[in-house]
Amino acid sequence: MSDAQPITGLRPGDVAPHVFLCGDPARVPRIAASWKQAREVCNRREYRIVTAESDGVPVSAASTGIGAPSTAILFEELAKLGSHTFIRVGNSGGLSPQLDLGELVITTGAVRDDGTSRSYVAPEYPAVADYRVVAALVAAAREQGARFHAGVTWSLDAFYARNAILAEPDGMASMSFGGYWTVAQEEKIRALRSAGVLNCEMEAGVVLTLAGLFGLRAGAVCVVSDRTPWPGPAAIDLDRNMGTCIEVANAAMLALARAPS
Repeated sequence: MSDAQPITGLRPGDVAPHVFLCGDPARVPRIAASWKQAREVCNRREYRIVTAESDGVPVSAASTGIGAPSTAILFEELAKLGSHTFIRVGNSGGLSPQLDLGELVITTGAVRDDGTSRSYVAPEYPAVADYRVVAALVAAAREQGARFHAGVTWSLDAFYARNAILAEPDGMASMSFGGYWTVAQEEKIRALRSAGVLNCEMEAGVVLTLAGLFGLRAGAVCVVSDRTPWPGPAAIDLDRNMGTCIEVANAAMLALARAPS
């Protein structure tokens, strides 16, 4: 019987205990740029995975693709091969008006507005970042002098249906094909902003939920690459300050790997 994982084809020894997760396969080599003895262990579908050493610590960087379904598949297969500490490194929309483009958001917990995590457990189960991962990310951000906020993230499905563009004078307009929009969608955005939710993205909720269920450690740090609702299509910048985000995540992961268990 094959010992390979069914979707990624990963085998025992392919991945490290400490893993960086990102959505875009193109971000994997950026995360691994300073690592030594890097080897690509997977390049299937949306999953690109590199394993190497960072200052003597075995680490892996893995792309999840967009959204919770593909993220959950990868998380399951990594966990089955012994990975136990995860940091998501990504982009996000700034929901809170206090956020500026290029700032970092360190997730302390997530609003689970995705379908996949609900397939695992009731929606009342919290998606909470591991306190050690949060502390390591905060310490690393301070050490790097990065502008950051720590708080709650909205983790959602349906990128176009959940996002909006500002409309005059104070409303929101659809980003979906044909202008599809409902009152409920606008009310959701306004309600979460009023509740103090900082940012929105599509993977942290399922990562934190599965880590909690499986007894693993996980957290997330994301760049504010746009604002929700968007002032306009030109207001998105997927690369602004991503280098700092990666540096903060790398420093935090090394601290976690070297800390007494």
